[in-house]
Amino acid sequence: MTASPTGPDREQSMKETDVREFSTPLTIEVPATGNLTDDVVANAEQAPDAVVFSRPGPDGGEWRDVTAAEFLAEVRGVAKGLVAAGVEVGDRVALISKTRYEWTLLDYAIWFAGAVTVPVYETSSQEQVGWILSDSGARAVVAEGAEHVARVTAVRSELSELNHLWSFADNAVEVLTSLGADIDDAELEKRRTSATPLDLATLIYTSGTTGRPKGCMLTHGSFMFELTVATDELDALFESEGAATLLFLPLAHVFARIIQVGAVKKRVRLGHSSDIKNLLADLQVFRPTFILAVPRVFEKVFNTASQKAAAEGRGAIFDKAAETAIAWSRAQDKGRVPLRVRAAHAVFSRLVYAKLRDALGGSCEFAVSGGAPLGERLGHFYRGIGLSILEGYGLTETTAALCVNTPESTRIGTVGRPMPGTAVRVADDGELLFRGGQVFAGYWGNEQATAECLEADGWFHSGDVGEVDDEGFVRITGRKKEILVTAGGKNVAPAVLEDRLRAHALVDQCVVVGDGQPYIAALVTLDREVLPGWAQAHGKPADAAALVDDADLRAEIEKAVEDANKAVSKAESIRKFVLLPDEWTEEGGQLTPSLKLKRSVVMREQRTRVEELYAAPPA
Repeated sequence: MTASPTGPDREQSMKETDVREFSTPLTIEVPATGNLTDDVVANAEQAPDAVVFSRPGPDGGEWRDVTAAEFLAEVRGVAKGLVAAGVEVGDRVALISKTRYEWTLLDYAIWFAGAVTVPVYETSSQEQVGWILSDSGARAVVAEGAEHVARVTAVRSELSELNHLWSFADNAVEVLTSLGADIDDAELEKRRTSATPLDLATLIYTSGTTGRPKGCMLTHGSFMFELTVATDELDALFESEGAATLLFLPLAHVFARIIQVGAVKKRVRLGHSSDIKNLLADLQVFRPTFILAVPRVFEKVFNTASQKAAAEGRGAIFDKAAETAIAWSRAQDKGRVPLRVRAAHAVFSRLVYAKLRDALGGSCEFAVSGGAPLGERLGHFYRGIGLSILEGYGLTETTAALCVNTPESTRIGTVGRPMPGTAVRVADDGELLFRGGQVFAGYWGNEQATAECLEADGWFHSGDVGEVDDEGFVRITGRKKEILVTAGGKNVAPAVLEDRLRAHALVDQCVVVGDGQPYIAALVTLDREVLPGWAQAHGKPADAAALVDDADLRAEIEKAVEDANKAVSKAESIRKFVLLPDEWTEEGGQLTPSLKLKRSVVMREQRTRVEELYAAPPA
């Protein structure tokens, strides 16, 4: 079956044998030489006075602009310091910091020195930091402040390859720049140009089903492919008059990282907001023309506006305005907006929608959403108020986007079509497979894990289940693998938490939940052999049903939860749990013959209890 062409220079094809495939041809030339540092040099040579960054002053003071020439000079200075410190071509340098200007500065400086960036979430636990630094063989770390330095210091005795630890709080930028003062320009240029598209640019660690984060090897070429096609497809964002974007998602996440590099490539003015508490104020000052966020951010904006309206006695008006925005957007898809909807939309546009747009700075026309499903209702609401949310889909292993809705071609409820040069295949079991130049080179030092998801001919197994319509729009319908993705877009490997929880004597089985939810929670069953002894020692009845709400027992399990949470970041930690009187057994159908938990069975049986966990926020 062949899909109908959607434009003179864009033809897709789909074939149906034992699987369905859809591919979008490559319509733009991708660079075959060079590396990601070339953009910084080109910007300074071609437009030295162009403003490429705006950054807040000390202690959140007045924002100031950074030109292309200034940025190049700063990058070179820091890169020379890394060279002087002994960082060699191909060495791994870790970055542990919130989203800030210096993060981007160090990222490019590391590349200028010929090295490889290893981002680490600033919320990562000591155990996670230790594993990533050890597994990557990091030779140096640049951290944000004392708290991050302490986490590295605590595990430093286990890191034989780690030679340097700097922090922004202790003037890392100035220290490195001073250190590299005697490094020759020619030596740095030799380092900068050493990397080819085939060379490693970054190792981004992502959660795996075994609980150990795996390092995704992303090359300069995979970034260059992704950026070339993405910035062309989304030219309305990257090439509009006065284009600017404010990053507030973690730069350790590939989603924010690809926007960072894309902004540098296209000379889009880029800003950073490191504290969510200051985000609204930063948006007012920075005035982005587009933003990127995870669905949870869009949910919070909607919920906050709704609650504020209700508190001011305008709840009914807001609700009517929201329903009108959704109806107006849905009517756009049908090609005809009823007169009454048009009239109401015009009124609410002045009274309600304009205020919501102003909250984003007043200039924002587009938003890119990823990391978790947005939902049709929110998609229609935001389009109805004048902010088009372009939902896409991708993974760390695919250098961010594989598919995306574009301003010219959007189907709300889908994640868009495959990017140019990208193909999607629906396997017999419904799993989505992808192939394209943005697919990663494999997992660092883990050939077995690589072979499990990456076929010899380049097809990548996404672990997600979905469908592709006749026009190539991809819809994600479920998750084949057990990785949870919260509403905030955080990938969580439940095995880490479950293994730690089950280590407690009173815990028999547990299931960590939170896919698509605002936080992580857990279902816990009690060990029937240990429980009677604990009950007798505490003067309690030995009946599990009578004990699930007992304060002393809950306090015991709370300790186990707190211990399990030490292995993960705050965003991955269990916020609520429920003790169940149930016993999960092979006979009951919850366990396999090898005593592995059947997660799908438990989730189906405990659906009501899971819903109750999210009926109210955690205390």
